[in-house]
Amino acid sequence: MNPGHKMMLAILAGAIAAVTLAKAQEPQAVRLRGVIDKVDGNTVMARSEKGDELKLNLADKTLVVEVVKASIADIREGSFIGSGAVPQADGSQKAIEVHIFPESMRGTGEGFRPWDGAPHGTMTNGTVSAPKRTLIGGTVDTTNTTALGPTITVKYKDGEKDIIVTPDVPIVRFEVGDTSAIKPGVAFTVFRALKKPDGSFDINRVNVGRDGVVPP
Repeated sequence: MNPGHKMMLAILAGAIAAVTLAKAQEPQAVRLRGVIDKVDGNTVMARSEKGDELKLNLADKTLVVEVVKASIADIREGSFIGSGAVPQADGSQKAIEVHIFPESMRGTGEGFRPWDGAPHGTMTNGTVSAPKRTLIGGTVDTTNTTALGPTITVKYKDGEKDIIVTPDVPIVRFEVGDTSAIKPGVAFTVFRALKKPDGSFDINRVNVGRDGVVPP
């Protein structure tokens, strides 16, 4: 190998090492859940579900999503929903939680992917369809059930999934709010928090419960 080739390989190896180091130093996104203790401007002091103290730094335009208790009657054909679930032997998904998005958040996370909320968990975000059951007045017909419960067909860009929603599954509705909903005593969830060197977390979206609801 001539000296020129050796130099090029050395430069390439150095560049790869620099990129690898930069990626290793990038803050990793983590999920946080807990209860808010204190709010001071864009700084929120909270306590995690494990009891750890948390400092959250709100972005200037943080998306605040209020989480409201709902029921299967609130799910209609055309609703955009998300469901954390576990796979069943017949290929369907048994819901663990269901959330209904407002129209302004349609398309959020659309698709089918792994979910860390349960062993072998899945998350399906998509539009409610009704090819396999009848809707009554545009509302889910809860009399049309499988052995486990009502089945909702959720369509997304690359496919569809049948979601089985039993009566005990918590169902919530998302409503876009503002920072006034972030207050002491309120339960919250942050899906992507970036940890800073000082131990605090930068966030640009937070889900907060309303009327005692604990966000999924």
